[in-house]
Amino acid sequence: MLLDADDAQLVLVDYQTRLMPVIFENELVIANAVRLARMAQALQIPVWATEQSPDKLGPNVDAVRAAVESAGGRTLAKAHFSALADGLGDWLRPPARKSTQGGNARSMPKHLQKAAPEPEEGRSTIVIAGCEAHVCLMQTALDLLDDEFEVWVVTDACSSRTERNRDAAFDRLAGNGAELVTTEMVAFEWLRTAEHEAFSELLKLVKQG
Repeated sequence: MLLDADDAQLVLVDYQTRLMPVIFENELVIANAVRLARMAQALQIPVWATEQSPDKLGPNVDAVRAAVESAGGRTLAKAHFSALADGLGDWLRPPARKSTQGGNARSMPKHLQKAAPEPEEGRSTIVIAGCEAHVCLMQTALDLLDDEFEVWVVTDACSSRTERNRDAAFDRLAGNGAELVTTEMVAFEWLRTAEHEAFSELLKLVKQG
């Protein structure tokens, strides 16, 4: 099973100014988060971000915020460790379309009645990365799995204060059905072919790593 760009959304979790200095391999993690956002932008993949208690931990670092904003993304301020508890799921799964037909349709002859609208199709594959891997990233990803999304965790764009906590999160996520990938794996699976119109742009981003 490969990633499908047409069914994907990107979620970047809590790359915050007062948190990142103590995160293991923080510079690499931030750089890969930015690369992911830029790749998503090039392929018109929706980008979302979260910030945990930003009044205490600060906003996401400038590079991540700029990349998310450039991609037209939104940032969710949250208090719960899982972003779904603060409404991220509503952003990822659009509401059903509402009928614009006025009056009581059932009072009309059957041949004039319109069928009830079907729910709008959303993108069900979530590519996710963030910090701390064993807390906010993991709890958000597990809730996404419970909510029947496909979850792909970008391991080289995730971390924790300690390597052991980060790796324990990856083990638990894999055991619960998440796919573990790297930034470059995401890039080439979203592209699928060197003939893709965005190939040159993504290749430049890959070579920055």
